[in-house]
Amino acid sequence: MEFLLDTIDISEIEKCLAFFPISGITSNPSIIKQYGKVDFFSHFKDIQSLIGAERSLHIQMVSEDADGILAEAYSVLEKIDHHVFIKIPVTEQGLKAIQILKKDDAMVTATAIYTEAQALLATAAGADYLAVYYNRMENMDIDPCHVISATAKLIEWNQLKTNILGASFKNMGQVQKAFEAGANAVTVQPSLLHDALKMPAIQKAVDDFRADWAALYGNVSIDAL
Repeated sequence: MEFLLDTIDISEIEKCLAFFPISGITSNPSIIKQYGKVDFFSHFKDIQSLIGAERSLHIQMVSEDADGILAEAYSVLEKIDHHVFIKIPVTEQGLKAIQILKKDDAMVTATAIYTEAQALLATAAGADYLAVYYNRMENMDIDPCHVISATAKLIEWNQLKTNILGASFKNMGQVQKAFEAGANAVTVQPSLLHDALKMPAIQKAVDDFRADWAALYGNVSIDAL
């Protein structure tokens, strides 16, 4: 089970790394736009340095034709880190690029997946991760859980190593359903993680524990006894 962050905000990444079990960072042009124009290669090198080799970094290509995708991918691998996961939308040109990159032992995240057909073709092409757009699929009246579960079964039956990466979430309920359907990982905005632990009931439980402790031992911590 992996939690990845949908952000390129370095201060937010630092904050989340301090509190949450984060496995990596994902990005795309829309995420970059939310943050603002950055010195692309320098910024992502800083992120890679921050998260370390034990976490994954997924960077999306913007060209639509295979040759352009490959040119961008090799530039990213050379200028940032050869361990970067190259994100490629699952189109005909994208599938062509994925297969070529996998022959060169590059790591690939297939993205913009809405259908089981896309997921299966990307898996057969050798993608390491499949980014399934959960909320967008629901908005299009496509059942994301069916696509995830059906794909997960076929990956298991064929003993493949492809990971299903749930993406495009609006709430933690969707995240939970994606994991239950068979997703190996999810990528979420930091706000979803922060909000997940802000339930009043959680704070009330903490306050009650503190009050009961204070009633017995006073306002001191355990290490001060």
